[in-house]
Amino acid sequence: MKIFLKKNILTIIGVPLGALAGFLYWKFVGCNSGSCAITSNPYNSTIYGAAMGGLLFSIFKKNKNKTV
Repeated sequence: MKIFLKKNILTIIGVPLGALAGFLYWKFVGCNSGSCAITSNPYNSTIYGAAMGGLLFSIFKKNKNKTV
């Protein structure tokens, strides 16, 4: 379990930060008409933000298996 947490710490940090960013985007920007697929609902916006945060932070993970 510790190895998994160590390997994926950036992704684990990125998911809640992305979820918070998605919720804040819905709260302050949102969609006035209600026809926007992601930003019209706080749940959709939060889940989308969590996914994007996890993906964004995971690209900074270092690859230890370098082959030359």
